[in-house]
Amino acid sequence: QVQLRESGPGLVKPSQTLSLTCTISGGSVTTNDLFWSWIRQPQGKGLEWIGAIGYDGSTYYDPSLKSRTSISRDTSKNQFTLQLNAVTPEDTAVYYCARAPRFYLYDYWGQGTQVTVSS
Repeated sequence: QVQLRESGPGLVKPSQTLSLTCTISGGSVTTNDLFWSWIRQPQGKGLEWIGAIGYDGSTYYDPSLKSRTSISRDTSKNQFTLQLNAVTPEDTAVYYCARAPRFYLYDYWGQGTQVTVSS
């Protein structure tokens, strides 16, 4: 059974960097043909895809966030990480990590973590 768990600070100040880690159990970040994704949902809005890292370490980002986003992985810890720079209150959302056998098709999700951007 694959399980994903997000971790990181729940409060970030404007202009700072949001950093979240997703820890994978029951699976591997290097398993062929899988993509490990970050998705967020602002309150009252729909899901927003942020980006993903592939099994081979290749990265993919939403164009509207690309200039502020970095996704990386630590294969020794079986984790992947989201960094979102220069955050504003508009980045306040529940952030999820998820596994995708194909782009935008998710089969396992983390429970989500609330991140609030506020001074």
